[in-house]
Amino acid sequence: MKTIQDFQIMKNEKKKISLVTCYDYWSARIIDESDIDAVLVGDSAAMVMHGFETTVNAELEMMCYHIEAVKRGLKNKFLIGDLPFLAHRKNLSYLMESVDRFMKAGAQAVKIEGADGNLEMIEHLVKSGVPVMGHLGLTPQSVHQLGGFKLQGKDELAAKKIFQDSLLLQQAGCFSIVLEMIPAEAAKKITDELEIPTIGIGAGTFTSGQVLVLQDLLGLNKNFNPKFVRKYLDGYDLIQGALNNFNKDVKENKFPQPNESY
Repeated sequence: MKTIQDFQIMKNEKKKISLVTCYDYWSARIIDESDIDAVLVGDSAAMVMHGFETTVNAELEMMCYHIEAVKRGLKNKFLIGDLPFLAHRKNLSYLMESVDRFMKAGAQAVKIEGADGNLEMIEHLVKSGVPVMGHLGLTPQSVHQLGGFKLQGKDELAAKKIFQDSLLLQQAGCFSIVLEMIPAEAAKKITDELEIPTIGIGAGTFTSGQVLVLQDLLGLNKNFNPKFVRKYLDGYDLIQGALNNFNKDVKENKFPQPNESY
């Protein structure tokens, strides 16, 4: 199993880091036997697994439920849990209770979106022995403030703010930072300047690594085709085809056969 120290070594040696999201036991078992470096139980579970329009609907109970399920199937991969909407903004006591539950559910690190107003909390967590991953650019929990799921850091002022925030997150003790939907050149500048690894999603090729939602790279959402997603499998049609073949065999009395019966 890789550790945050291994990720730092990979950054220093310019070796790319791969992450995928995971929300359940059976997927975790497959990922655990793959070459993937680490797993993120993202608050995107609210959208991918529960059908909500944004990640805002992810709650502490929901996230702990998914972390526990993933951990049961994950034995050899580093596991990061996404702190849900406002979990780090209510008060320090609530934050520490949330993180305590995450770690006991099986997470080995937590991810926190944004820098403004979060630095003291992050520093407190790090000093308490909790690895923290930062997240800048498109921060989905702030989607209503950002005006939707769209590219961030397009102009010089906005790019400079993300760059400065990345330095502050590193100073606060983050072991890595996710850069989501920012121009590739802005991500390159941040990655080159920071000592810690950057993980990109829609942030170009210059980051220390990449993360994708498992269901996206498997092509399970037929109508979700953002520019930054590469589909490595036509999962939607493959699964639908298998279901239709099962239905056909049942209707035509071709399943089960004698060798499939007792």
